[in-house]
Amino acid sequence: MEQFKSPQNQNNKTNLAKKKKTSLLHKFRGNLKYQKYLFVYTCLLLPIIFYLGIRILPTLFTFNVGFRDWNLLSTDIQPFVGIENYVTLFQDEIFIKSIFNTLIYIILGVSGQLLFGIIVALLLHKINRFVGFFRVIYFIPYVTSIVAISWVFQWILMGNGIINDVLVNLGFPAQPFLNSPDQAIYVIIAAMIWQSIGFQMVLFLAGLENIPEMLYEAADIDGATGWQKFWHVTVPLLNPTIVFSAVIGTITFIQVSFTQVINMSMDGSGGPLNSTLSVVVYIYQLAFKQFDMGLASAATVILFLFILALTIFQMKVLTKKFDY
Repeated sequence: MEQFKSPQNQNNKTNLAKKKKTSLLHKFRGNLKYQKYLFVYTCLLLPIIFYLGIRILPTLFTFNVGFRDWNLLSTDIQPFVGIENYVTLFQDEIFIKSIFNTLIYIILGVSGQLLFGIIVALLLHKINRFVGFFRVIYFIPYVTSIVAISWVFQWILMGNGIINDVLVNLGFPAQPFLNSPDQAIYVIIAAMIWQSIGFQMVLFLAGLENIPEMLYEAADIDGATGWQKFWHVTVPLLNPTIVFSAVIGTITFIQVSFTQVINMSMDGSGGPLNSTLSVVVYIYQLAFKQFDMGLASAATVILFLFILALTIFQMKVLTKKFDY
């Protein structure tokens, strides 16, 4: 009897399961809320998968390569060497020199672009005519090719270039500029600052336009001078913009120091005498000229940790809270 009823019971269970599935599908089709959630999470999932494949996994692989003796041209098994690559790097005077140069790029470059950016923004914020024209003029260098700008600077700073012609006509001696170990890095920094002023100008203009005019009027009533209004009203309320600009500027200067150095330095190798060599250029030379991916990956990891620590330091030190 049980054997006879079992097929019928099984069919009943199957029918119930089909009804449940049909009802759930019907609810989903009729419920706009569930459809929106599915669409949103699907759209979020695709960029996450892409980001994991393009960013996270290569980063983890770089950490792995940094602990191995990895030659790009070798087909042998890459042995695990532990921290030997890191020890080798910190014993290399050229790597230490590149770190020191990178710090100079960051300190002078970021400070310079913030200073000139806020000065230009304040001047443009005060004028009423031709504002759009001046904004375009200052922003054009930022969207211009870095390679083109580098070669223009190299051309005007040659021994017989325009700048030296002007100096000689004024009675000053001609300067070596990019051919001098003492001057080359500052010339490259000046070119980088000049190109980045437009971007900083846009950020600071947006920040200045969000400052309520009533605060300046209250300061005028209290008898505040222009400098006092700038230091006690403008700067505190521009703090979020300053922090953002400093962090983005630091990362940008580390990245851009590759293109500028390759195109402006002597022989494109960070010369003369490694005076303009940055960490990024040093990593490029290790990886694609010496084919030592182990050392290059270890240097990349050090640079990554350096940027991370510097970013956290900037956000902690520069971020201030002000109540008005």
